[in-house]
Amino acid sequence: MMREALSQWDYVIAAYAVALLALGWLVVWSWRSMTKAEKRRDAAKREGRARARQAR
Repeated sequence: MMREALSQWDYVIAAYAVALLALGWLVVWSWRSMTKAEKRRDAAKREGRARARQAR
C-alpha cells in the first residue's frame, strides 16, 4: 500500500523508539558508572585499612 503522506502515528512511534533507546543507553551508562565508583570505593577502603595496620 502506497501513501503520499505520513500519519501522525508514524512520528509518535518514532519518538517512542528514540526515547526507549535513549532510556536504555542511560540505564546502561548509569549502571557501569555505579560499578566503577563502587570498585574505586572498595579500593580506597582496602588502602585505608592497609595504612592503618602499618601505622600500628
